[in-house]
Amino acid sequence: MDTRYDFGPETGERIVYVREVAVADLPEEIRAQAMGLDTLYALHDAGGERLALVKDRRLAFILARQNDMAPVSVH
Repeated sequence: MDTRYDFGPETGERIVYVREVAVADLPEEIRAQAMGLDTLYALHDAGGERLALVKDRRLAFILARQNDMAPVSVH
């Protein structure tokens, strides 16, 4: 994956929170793209805004690190 993502302007420490999300709780247009998955992983900024959705936890951490962010798991 060579695509850089624009997570917005830098404001202090770049922490991103990773949490599991049930596909059933997402809007219909996103559920249609989930390709039969029951869960996805969301990356959120410190304010709680969802920045990205990916298919697994490992990919969420890779995406965060590729964008110079420090991923932290949320339970």
